Amino acid sequence: MESWRGVSVPGLPGTGPEPRIRDTATGELAVAAEGHAATMYACGITPYDSTHIGHAATFTAWDLLLRAWLDAGHAVTYVQNVTDVDDPLLERAARDGEDWRQLVDREIARYRGDMETLRVLPPSRLVGAVEAMPLIERFTALLADRGALYDVDADLYFSRSADTAFGSLSGLDTKDMLELSAERGGDPGRPGKKDPLDALVWLAARPGEPSWKAAFGAGRPGWHVECAAIATEYLGTVFDIQVGGSDLIFPHHEMSASHARVALGGRAFARRYAHAGMVRLDGEKMSKSLGNLVFVSELVAGGTEPAAIRLALLAHHYSDDWDWTDAGLAAATQRLARWRSAVLAAAQGAEPGSAAKSGPGAESGRDLVRGVSMGAASAVPAAAQVLAGVRERMADDLDGPGALAVVDRWADAVLTAPAAPSAGDGQLVRDTVDALLGVEL
Repeated sequence: MESWRGVSVPGLPGTGPEPRIRDTATGELAVAAEGHAATMYACGITPYDSTHIGHAATFTAWDLLLRAWLDAGHAVTYVQNVTDVDDPLLERAARDGEDWRQLVDREIARYRGDMETLRVLPPSRLVGAVEAMPLIERFTALLADRGALYDVDADLYFSRSADTAFGSLSGLDTKDMLELSAERGGDPGRPGKKDPLDALVWLAARPGEPSWKAAFGAGRPGWHVECAAIATEYLGTVFDIQVGGSDLIFPHHEMSASHARVALGGRAFARRYAHAGMVRLDGEKMSKSLGNLVFVSELVAGGTEPAAIRLALLAHHYSDDWDWTDAGLAAATQRLARWRSAVLAAAQGAEPGSAAKSGPGAESGRDLVRGVSMGAASAVPAAAQVLAGVRERMADDLDGPGALAVVDRWADAVLTAPAAPSAGDGQLVRDTVDALLGVEL
């Protein structure tokens, strides 16, 4: 499947620190990539109503990790799936009297456009479930060979008892697992299952629904096996990190990892997991089922600048739940204008030949991060300190709000200090914000 067009990322002096991420499975802060080659799998959209602000917040978070990895010198392979055949999608198409493939094509196109608009860097591979049917069939055959599948009225189910590590990601008890499974697409009450938590792997063909031929009968795959197969096909048996919304921790990410461990053996699947919080509107989780969605495309069509939308997202830590508000968007718009004014003032007011440092050897950005006064002689911090400060915040579990605060302090100083900034500082700050935060000034 074709991805979207990427933007050019400015080069920055020096090299950024190793990004660390809060691992959902352990709760600990850990280095996100184990080696020079950094690998990430993101669970993508089910294309029947894209792209709302909740999607945008999630994929912007992983864009920050991708940018921090690149700045640290990693070679990155980033894979994202698209669940382009699934029950909710088929139900939406039937409700609207539309061919499901037309719905898929239109919504994927809108998603690509929204990601380009928000300057989200594209994945190395964007892989749809439909195009991945052969590899999903091969992966399912591995599960069958391990004796991990059984038949319920021609549908194939994965037996969770085949995986002794089941539950190690979420850490939930059975009661909570059952509740979440029922809420999030599972069928714990289906008669004939050996265990209520066993997951559907292959749905036998139903009249009027799309299906594909397979060795175990015509049908289509379950959701969890789709991601397990795609991730391990393109990233290998073990990769650095799987990411997604916090609502995917259970059952989706738990089940995908469990499938992979059984099919491929040993310490298969992701070394780390990171999850984005939920975005609410008027106190309710923003979701398709509730219909309380704010769409990126509609905001842009209404005159909102994409950079302001991105700043509104970055004002919240990726792992937090938060509320989308008009006031938050207005504050982001004002921040964007202030930053641009500061960059322009720096470009116009800097005096050639200034002795202030602006290269990679300048003082650390910790003073900016912590808000420590730097004295009258340094009323306008050197741009290199801004770069160091933003790098430090990004390396610490993608601290977007902290990074914004670093740039805020510089911008406020430029716009209020009597002394002019150093020559070239405006450009370095512009490049820092562009390369690490994805915001074009």
